[in-house]
Amino acid sequence: EGIGTLDATAIDGLHDLLIRIGDLTAAEIETRSAMAETQREIDRLERARRIVSLPIAGERRFVAVEDVARFRDGLGTPLPPGLPESLLEPVRDPAGDLALRFARSHGPFNARMFAERYGLGVAVAESLLTRMAEADRLIEGEFRPGGTDHEWVDADVLRRLRSRSLARLRQQVEP
Repeated sequence: EGIGTLDATAIDGLHDLLIRIGDLTAAEIETRSAMAETQREIDRLERARRIVSLPIAGERRFVAVEDVARFRDGLGTPLPPGLPESLLEPVRDPAGDLALRFARSHGPFNARMFAERYGLGVAVAESLLTRMAEADRLIEGEFRPGGTDHEWVDADVLRRLRSRSLARLRQQVEP
């Protein structure tokens, strides 16, 4: 967690955060926010219909309004009434998009972690993640030391993690 997150410092940054990372609870937004009154800004974005609150895996999460069709089509999430028709067009691979976005904002993860985030069965999540790996959209393997689970990771995230690890090792061996 925390990979590729942004510190939301303004209302537009908060909206951009949701576009980049995807769904977040109010507490998750608060953690990533540098704004003084984050909840007030969440409320402003919601009133302006730039974000919506959706029920996902048993909790309320905020989503950029541009992504609502992805959650409806990928997870069967009911949408609030009154959204513009242009935002409700079907999405080609909504579940795959959700998996890729999750991967971009997390370090190596297993199917259970992804399944719990979206209220999916572990077998369904594993099948989806395997499909993404077979399409070269995710990397599959065992990435954490001592790991026994099958894991997935985004290639850019893996590159950043390797780079950070190498930098840390170089610091340790400097004279």
